[in-house]
Amino acid sequence: MIRATNIHKTYKDLEVLKGVSVQVEKGEIVSIVGASGAGKTTLLHILGTLDTPDSDKASSLVINGTNILTLSSKALAKFRNEHIGFIFQFHQLLPEFTALENICIPALIKGERKKEAEKRAMELLEFLHLSGRAHHKPNALSGGEQQRVSVARALMNRPSVVFADEPSGNLDSESAEKLHKLFFQLRDEFQQTFVIVTHNEELATMADRKLVMIDGRIVTNDVLIPNSFPN
Repeated sequence: MIRATNIHKTYKDLEVLKGVSVQVEKGEIVSIVGASGAGKTTLLHILGTLDTPDSDKASSLVINGTNILTLSSKALAKFRNEHIGFIFQFHQLLPEFTALENICIPALIKGERKKEAEKRAMELLEFLHLSGRAHHKPNALSGGEQQRVSVARALMNRPSVVFADEPSGNLDSESAEKLHKLFFQLRDEFQQTFVIVTHNEELATMADRKLVMIDGRIVTNDVLIPNSFPN
């Protein structure tokens, strides 16, 4: 699924990533933890193709068999739209659009017809128990509902992998727990792959593997058991 090798990232004189290598398999939930400044979000952005690593012949990033580092900017944008979903701490929903319209955006960018996009969006809303909120704008939704809409948007194009950056960091404990359960439900039912940066220790230890970062390096790569959400 994901094979990243010898990833470096430098900003001016600051080396943020120091030769990081990561593998993620289909259907895995992998958490990335570490103190602020350890390089977690930088790594997530590079794996998610939102940022690029330093140029190095020894570096590679392969997702679903595609060598990301060889793609043109246009080809990379197309690949990102079709294969990658994103969930952020702050839901990043467009306030002028309804939940349904927000969810449809990735499919419309891909070129799907509006009718087909809306059908898929409604299926996701029903799965997430939000069908009654389809025509509400974000300011009429609770924080937990807004984040579930952002999950639906991330899933819209049936991505190979979803990258989440502190997805429950802005939620109350009850909404956070529901969101965490949802990730594992999606993994168990649809073999959805997740890579999650989090400071939430409960979510981190529920993952199939926990990667611990210190000073731009992965220092532990723990397989955690059980690898499904406890009942």
